Amino acid sequence: MSKGRLILMVCLFTLGWTLMYADRNILGPVLGTVGTEWGLNKSQLGLLSTVFFAGYAALQIPSGIIADKFGRVKVLVIGMLVFGVGVFFSGIVGGFTAFLVVRLITGIGEATYYGTQYAISSSVIPTKIRGLSSAIINSGMALGVALGLMSSSYFTYTAGKQWQFPFTLLAIPAIVLAIVIGFVVKDKSPDTDSTTVDPNAPKASVKMLFSRNHILTYVVIFCSLYGFFGMLTWLPLYLQQVRGLAASQTGFIASLVPLASIPGAIFFGYISDKMKDKKKLVISLAFAAAICQVMIPYVGNYSLMIVGLVLYGLIGKLALDPVLISYVGSITPKVVYAKGFAFFNFAGVLSSVFAPTVNGWLAEVTGTLTSGFYLSAILIILGGISFSFTTKIDDPNATLITGDTKVA
Repeated sequence: MSKGRLILMVCLFTLGWTLMYADRNILGPVLGTVGTEWGLNKSQLGLLSTVFFAGYAALQIPSGIIADKFGRVKVLVIGMLVFGVGVFFSGIVGGFTAFLVVRLITGIGEATYYGTQYAISSSVIPTKIRGLSSAIINSGMALGVALGLMSSSYFTYTAGKQWQFPFTLLAIPAIVLAIVIGFVVKDKSPDTDSTTVDPNAPKASVKMLFSRNHILTYVVIFCSLYGFFGMLTWLPLYLQQVRGLAASQTGFIASLVPLASIPGAIFFGYISDKMKDKKKLVISLAFAAAICQVMIPYVGNYSLMIVGLVLYGLIGKLALDPVLISYVGSITPKVVYAKGFAFFNFAGVLSSVFAPTVNGWLAEVTGTLTSGFYLSAILIILGGISFSFTTKIDDPNATLITGDTKVA
């Protein structure tokens, strides 16, 4: 793939994440308004996000399997079109139940993106810049989080629009992007890497995705994403109810986390490309993120809380992601990339299913939204400890049989 086409692909994938993460973060700043309008408690408000991630999680592994069999680009494009339709109806339906249904559909549409996108990019991007490229693509997530939070606050509390309005704005760009990706992005079949035959080599299978290192990576991404999505769901309401901020300000303050993550992710993605053993980096980032999760609710000083938010952005989930993505690419055979990244994301998304509702339930039981931060910190520490048990491995693509094709 030419350099120009590679850059275009990275830009398109980055934009895809921007749109999807904007969709996921529109609700945060308006949860109080939604709760008042529909008469919902905190557990029910958490369900608004949980049902999205339930659909998102349910299709992770099936979409990876289907993509490896029928084509990654095809599955990605179909999913983006479903996402565009789902996000449009998220902006126009009325009532709690109907909204849950369209959020479930939206989650199903977005489910095809992660495994297919990173399978495609990991197949065509040179290994020496894979971490940096993943960080750039991941920056779309950060931009999307900021866009969702700030647009939600602005349109609802400043412009006086209905709280669902920002959803409708995402529909047309999502559908247009799906069509552009379908025409522009060309996947590289893993079979084209075949060069040698080794009759004694192992055959590629899904079992390879449950190696010791894979499982421990799934654990750390689960713990990392629990803290991230638990924070993003409840941070705006926490800022309103605990810190006393006006609703119109919460979107901007909460967006400091993703905005700070962009330079952090690119820096650590670059560092990751220079390191053969990523264990120390992953563990260090996990422990640092846990400290920030505790710092945010613990410090009484408002300025120190802001420092905690910015530091979490720099070293938290969005900084850890490109390192783990590069690591998964290095331990997974190319012929099962889509499945591999689907399993990886599924493990993380499982936490996203639980985090909004569990943290909402904890807030009701304890009477404060701060308890969710402490639970997140504990889980992130456990994730960092678990990753310390990973071991060094040889190239997973060496002398690997893939059906009738052998990969060296």
